Amino acid sequence: MENWLENKIDTEPVVISSRIRLARNIKNIPFPNKLDEEQGKDLVKKVEDAFYISPEIEDKYKTIYLWQNEHTRNNTYLEEHLISQKLINNSKQAAFILNKNETVSIMINEEDHLRLQSITGGFNLEETLEYANKIDDLLEERLEYAFDEKLGYLTACPTNLGTALRASVMVHLPALTANKEIVGLLNALTQVGMTIRGLYGEGSSGEGNIYQISNQVTLGLREEEILRNLTGVVNQVIDREKLARERIFAKNKYVVEDKIYRSLGVLKSAVILSSKEALNLLSNVRLGVELGIINDINMRILNKLLVEIQPATLQKIFESKLSEKERDLNRAKLVKEKLETVRL
Repeated sequence: MENWLENKIDTEPVVISSRIRLARNIKNIPFPNKLDEEQGKDLVKKVEDAFYISPEIEDKYKTIYLWQNEHTRNNTYLEEHLISQKLINNSKQAAFILNKNETVSIMINEEDHLRLQSITGGFNLEETLEYANKIDDLLEERLEYAFDEKLGYLTACPTNLGTALRASVMVHLPALTANKEIVGLLNALTQVGMTIRGLYGEGSSGEGNIYQISNQVTLGLREEEILRNLTGVVNQVIDREKLARERIFAKNKYVVEDKIYRSLGVLKSAVILSSKEALNLLSNVRLGVELGIINDINMRILNKLLVEIQPATLQKIFESKLSEKERDLNRAKLVKEKLETVRL
């Protein structure tokens, strides 16, 4: 399974990544919000003992203890989509287990005891679920999960009962955003048990025209049904986005091309760039690559820039705590360096 940041342009370029998340709790242990720091850290050790059962696993995975890191360092993991904001909020007793190519993340003491996450590039929900289930099966051999015959897996939030499976697909929807169809899309998705959120999930906005579409209903549905329903919905969204692109391009071909090339020009020459401006300009360039207007930019560069321009990751790259002004200056410098070989 390939790291989504390394993914080249897929057969379906509208889709950036696919993610599966399984929520699990250990029987007879209170939910994380009821644990003190010592109890939370004891739970981390319990999960580690159940997971690291062979030298092979120990060689491929490592545990990252959030309580040992500065806040900025933990935020870099959030910006890479490896952990959630909720895990950071519980950092005094939270940790996560990460594999070497950063496609599997086991969050410990998030809203639930365990959030098993697998993420890969492109539209690939089936393989992503397969990886998550392998980790789930390994842990379930040595941990007794809280489970009810009628309700399924017991979770801190009732909306996760049942399979406790959340599947999500990250998509690039510049045309639907420009046509102001996102609100209508949100309402339509809600009616079929789906939701659409911004780049960083719940509470985030769709900056850079990037959104996450995911299932809301887990109770009463099998894993296969959830994936089938989500796949069908995402395919419909992709078709709507492509149709909107065709209409815009047919009506305003030169305007679209001008916007794409102007955005590339600004990214290659700007001295100051805010994260919001950079995301929106990168969205225009990504659209140019997806439409075949720009042919000399590797999609991997654009994927990595989505993360590298974020505040915490930017400070990690430059190995310094930066003020907002310094971040804007260094962000422009970084983007310029990444795109220096691209011809206008």
